[in-house]
Amino acid sequence: MTWQIIGILAVFIFINYMLWIFAMPRYVNRMISRFQNELVNRHYDEVETMYRRMRGWRHDYHNHIQTLMAYLSVAQYEEAARYLELLAEDLTKVDTVLRTGNVMVDAVLNSKLTMIQERDINVDATAMVPKEISISDIDLSVLIGNLMDNAMEACAKVPKEDRFIRIYIDVLKGQLYISVTNSMNGTAKRKGNHILSDKQGNHGFGLLRIDDIVAKHGGYLNRRTEDGVFATEVMLPLVES
Repeated sequence: MTWQIIGILAVFIFINYMLWIFAMPRYVNRMISRFQNELVNRHYDEVETMYRRMRGWRHDYHNHIQTLMAYLSVAQYEEAARYLELLAEDLTKVDTVLRTGNVMVDAVLNSKLTMIQERDINVDATAMVPKEISISDIDLSVLIGNLMDNAMEACAKVPKEDRFIRIYIDVLKGQLYISVTNSMNGTAKRKGNHILSDKQGNHGFGLLRIDDIVAKHGGYLNRRTEDGVFATEVMLPLVES
């Protein structure tokens, strides 16, 4: 009887082990894929919102011109100047901020920059990207989108006067170099060489997706943290080996 119980337990353990070995990777891959799809869909929604605001501004263009002409017709030059200032402020909220040379990067970066400005975060962004690179639009969107989202979430925990994000993207030594530095509260937690996320659920896949994409393209990833500042550097080959 004892050996029968031991045999049943052994079979049970073996079955569970096999399920873990074969089923768990597929489960994780499904979760990552679902997270990636949700992220990409959110990026496109953000871009659509930005362009919808731009179309709305252009729709009102003739009304703005008529208002300015009315001010000028009665020599109300100060009022006309003030109206132009208000229009300029409004336009900065809907105009594309960066033109990198790559359509996908433009879409993701500019939608994120619009969100950054709405959150009262000081931003300094410089970006140049080749039109044609070996990295897929999906991977590039997920990578940059995650970096920007993480930076915004970290800044949200910092007083408004101390919030900043610096973005630099360019070609360096034949590779695409991406650097994102942001303010944060304290320092990030580490476990060995890995940065630990303080978020739960699907949100924790953000760092994992960055790691996976960099590894997939044989790139380089470096994260640095010190009191009040977090920085991420990524280098990706422009041509697949």
